[in-house]
Amino acid sequence: MSGVITDNYLRDLLKNWQKPSGALPWLNQLRTEALDCVSTLRMPLTSDEEWRFTNIASLTALPFQEAPSTPTLNPLDIENFFLGDVATRLVFIDGQYAPELSNGTNESGVIVGNLATLIDNHSSQLSPHLGQYADFKNNVFAALNTAFLKDSAVVIIPRNTAADTPIHLLFIATQAEVTSYPRCLLIAEPNSKATIIEDYVALRDLTYVTNSVTEVSLADNSHINHVRVQRDSDKAFHMADCSVSQARSSYYQSMSIALGANISRLNLNIQLENEGAECSVDGLALIKGQQLADTHSFINHAKPNGTSRQLHKCIVDSDAHAIFNGRIMVRPNAQRTDSTQTNRNLLLTNKAQVNTKPQLEIFADDVKCAHGATVGQLDHDEIFYLRSRGLSDIDARNLLTYAFGAEIIDRIPVASLKKQLEQIVLKHTQCNAS
Repeated sequence: MSGVITDNYLRDLLKNWQKPSGALPWLNQLRTEALDCVSTLRMPLTSDEEWRFTNIASLTALPFQEAPSTPTLNPLDIENFFLGDVATRLVFIDGQYAPELSNGTNESGVIVGNLATLIDNHSSQLSPHLGQYADFKNNVFAALNTAFLKDSAVVIIPRNTAADTPIHLLFIATQAEVTSYPRCLLIAEPNSKATIIEDYVALRDLTYVTNSVTEVSLADNSHINHVRVQRDSDKAFHMADCSVSQARSSYYQSMSIALGANISRLNLNIQLENEGAECSVDGLALIKGQQLADTHSFINHAKPNGTSRQLHKCIVDSDAHAIFNGRIMVRPNAQRTDSTQTNRNLLLTNKAQVNTKPQLEIFADDVKCAHGATVGQLDHDEIFYLRSRGLSDIDARNLLTYAFGAEIIDRIPVASLKKQLEQIVLKHTQCNAS
């Protein structure tokens, strides 16, 4: 470690960090570099511009250690999280791989497994990507995740290959007062295609910390549908970083659903690094009680003829608080960029809060870009119309709230997951009647 850690939370968290041994030199070096970065960083404060609406003081009072061991689960214990139209599944319990609950086989030739199993035979494919996209030099949570990196969910879609069915990466929290460091690495080689589901769930309503990092690499003409679902315990803390690198004419479709956690934060960074790259970024935060859901996104158009579409929605109930900060940058040589960004927010009570900041930074002159945000409550004319058709006031409000969120859920290309999420949104709107 190059410096002395002055942040009490970080110092306590790293007490049990052990020097890497037994792994490949490049992986050991990556972990050590990340640890050195931790020594130069501190936990975010509300005085920091990027964190001014998200107070994580309650998190920094809880320097939970990694789970020393994980419980043995029966498939029946978690079958309600399984998806009927998914054949390939990797399961991690409290951040640790559970091979007995996983099914990594894929008939289409896609390579699916955990890092510890694949690293010996696929090191040359993994080393150019692992730790290369997540900015752990300036992001303390990404630095911690990388310093504690022991295993990861790995998906490699070979050249000219399309995965037959979606691939489910399931991360299950089972223990209170622990910190887990889930990691995902998705590599799409040229002309490949796949749908990936990154799913965070909890068996019980416990207090714990999830600090996740996902890195996605799309080669030329590849196509990835990436569905990210966060349905942690309402007492949990969920800090996440997803970093995406796109090559020429690649297409990245992202759908992020935030339902759980007391405090959650998603940093989504998409780099359109070559000509003709496209991305579609949809998000939904559905929160209530004292929950806080913070989404920060950065879409960087670096080359010409790029396209991006972003729609992020928040449904905020009770005393909950949602934050959206979406930044789109068009670099000087990224001519003929076509980009739109929309944030729509629905407040269900007078105490619900939302802070929204859509941003466009344009340094090219031949572009078509637009952005906007709306914040409001349910439309009284729409409520009146539904009541005139025989619905009660509560039923009318619930139907409109459900329809607001369903626009995002309807875009999920996995029928079984879509059905599960529809039931969750429906249950949430019905709770408003009590």
